[in-house]
Amino acid sequence: MSLSFDPDTLPLPIGHFIDGRLIAADGTIDMRRPSDGKAYAGCPLAGDEIVDQAVESAKAALKTSNWAGVRPRERTKVLQAWADLIEAEAETLAKIEALSSTRPVGLLVAGDIAVTAEQIRFFAEFADKETSDLVPTDDKSFGMIMTEPYGVVGAIAPWNVPVATAAWKLGPALAAGNAVVLKPSEMTPFSTVYLAELAVRAGVPAGLINIVLGDGPTTGAAIAGHPDVAKVSFTGSTGAGAAIMANIARTGIKPMTLELGGKSPQIVFADADLERAASAIATSILANAGQACVAGSRLLVEESVAEAVTQAVAARMKNVRPGPTWDETSQYSPIISERQLSRIDGIVQAALAAGGDCLTGGGPIDREGYFYQPTLIANVDPSSPAVTEEIFGPVLTVQTFRDEEEALALADHPTYGLAAGLYTSDLSRTIRLSRQIQAGTIWINRYSRSRDHILPTGGYKRSGIGKDLGREAYLANRKSKSVLIGL
Repeated sequence: MSLSFDPDTLPLPIGHFIDGRLIAADGTIDMRRPSDGKAYAGCPLAGDEIVDQAVESAKAALKTSNWAGVRPRERTKVLQAWADLIEAEAETLAKIEALSSTRPVGLLVAGDIAVTAEQIRFFAEFADKETSDLVPTDDKSFGMIMTEPYGVVGAIAPWNVPVATAAWKLGPALAAGNAVVLKPSEMTPFSTVYLAELAVRAGVPAGLINIVLGDGPTTGAAIAGHPDVAKVSFTGSTGAGAAIMANIARTGIKPMTLELGGKSPQIVFADADLERAASAIATSILANAGQACVAGSRLLVEESVAEAVTQAVAARMKNVRPGPTWDETSQYSPIISERQLSRIDGIVQAALAAGGDCLTGGGPIDREGYFYQPTLIANVDPSSPAVTEEIFGPVLTVQTFRDEEEALALADHPTYGLAAGLYTSDLSRTIRLSRQIQAGTIWINRYSRSRDHILPTGGYKRSGIGKDLGREAYLANRKSKSVLIGL
C-alpha cells in the first residue's frame, strides 16, 4: 500500500487537547506547507485562560486517577499499550506530521514514528525499576532517600522532529508519575494532538496529557511562568531557552531541562576510513536538510586528506532526491518556512562574498516549496556566520588542521557544545580527544543517534541544561527528599 497522499484532503485535529478531548478553536497563526508554500490551516493561539484550563485539568487528573500512587507496574502497562497504538496508527500519524513538517512520510513511518513508540516503551519500564535508597547511618537511626514526581510538568517541543521530541518529554514525565501540559511548535502542531488522542484511547487517564497550541511568546511563556507548573522541559534554540529561563526567574524558581542549539564539529584525521567518514558526514547534514540541533555543520579535516574528503562529501551531497513530504519516494526535506530559507541563503551568500569557495550547492532549489541545495563551502572566513552561527539548514563549512592541538582549537566553540564527530582509527586518540572535546555527545566513526535510548542527550555551554533520553531523563522528572528516622 502506498503511503503517498493528497495533502488537500487529509483531515486534521485542529484545536487544543484538554481533559481528554479536542477543543475546537479558530486558527490565528497562518500556516503554510513547506513542500509547496501553500496556506492550509491556522494554528490556534492559547493565552493564559486556556493554559490555566490545561493546568487545572492536569492537577485534577493526577488527583482522580492517583497516577502517582498506583502500583508502578500499572503505569508501565498503560504506557506500553499507548506505544502499541502508536505503531498501529503509524500511517495516520505520519501523514498528519508530514503534511506540515519537513519530514517525508516514508521516513516517518520507518523512522520517527517507530522510534516514538520505542521511546515510550523504554521510559515505561523505568516506572517500577527505579527505587529509593537506604543510606548508611549509625545504629540509632534509619536513613532513606525517597523520590516522588513533581506534579504538573510543562513541556515545549520543537518543529523539526515533532512527534519524537514530544515523546522525549511525555514518556519520562508520565512514567515518573507526573501529568504534562505540552505546547508543540505552532508550525507543526497537529501530529502531537493526535498523539495525545491515541494516549487516551490506550488508557492513559484523561487530563494527564494536555496539548495547548500557540507560539512561544504567548503560550510558551504562559506555561513556563505558570505557578502550578512545577518543572519545565524545552527543546529549541539557545535564544528561546534564555527567554524561558528569564521568564521562570521573573515568576518563580523551578527546575528546567533545556536542550538547545549547536554548531557541531566533525573532525577527520588522515588515518580514518575516509569513505566511511565522508558518508557519515554527508548524511548528517542532509538529514532533514540540516534542520537538527545536532547537525554536524563544521567539517574539520587534516590537511593531507582535505581534498579527498571534501570531494567525497561533495559528491554525496549532490545526490539528493527532493520532493513533497506527502510523496513516499521523497528523501530530501524542504526548509520549514520561506523566512528560514531566506536566512540560510543570506548566510551562504555573505560567506561566498567574503571569499568562500562553493564546492557544491549555494542557493535555493528551483521548484515549488522551500527547498535549499546541499551546500559545501571551503576557505571560509573563521569569523563568518556560516562558521559561527547555527544555520539550521543543509550548509557545511570546511576548515583544515595540521595536528590534534589545532583540531581541538577549531572544534571548540565559544557558545555551543551539543555534539561532535570524530573519525580516526587510533584508539588512544579516540579516548584522549573524547576527554577534551567540550560536547555533551561525541560520535566516533559515525554521526547519528542510534535507537539505544539509554544514551542521554544534552549539551555543554549554552547548548543546554540537563539531559533528555536515558535514565537521566526519567530521574529529572522526580524530586528527592531525605528521611532520617530515630530508632
